[in-house]
Amino acid sequence: QVQIVESGGGLVQYGGSLRLSCAASGNIDFGIYDMAWYRQAPGKQRELVASVTSGGITDYSDSVKGRFSISRDNAKNTVFLQMTSLKPEDTAVYYCNAQHFSDTGALEVTYDYWGQGTQVTVSS
Repeated sequence: QVQIVESGGGLVQYGGSLRLSCAASGNIDFGIYDMAWYRQAPGKQRELVASVTSGGITDYSDSVKGRFSISRDNAKNTVFLQMTSLKPEDTAVYYCNAQHFSDTGALEVTYDYWGQGTQVTVSS
């Protein structure tokens, strides 16, 4: 089994910062997984915020580019999301995702794990 646990959410004022953490445990070779942060605001669809591949390549949605930074520590099976210059529209539940695509030639399998989410609320 694999467990994905997010932490670090909370209430912050406009312009403030938060650092989210996502710890993976169990039967997972963390270093080969692509990791990502998603968020879902009330009444909206879940959206991709930031991602980091197993090779360390990062990508961000336009809405957070320049304000958020994703990083990973493979030794600790953890991925982080540093959020700065927070805005009320960043308010959402933030979810961590771990994904790995395995192609052995005879079999293709996608391993996809999600955490329970952590609430981030930005007050104006």
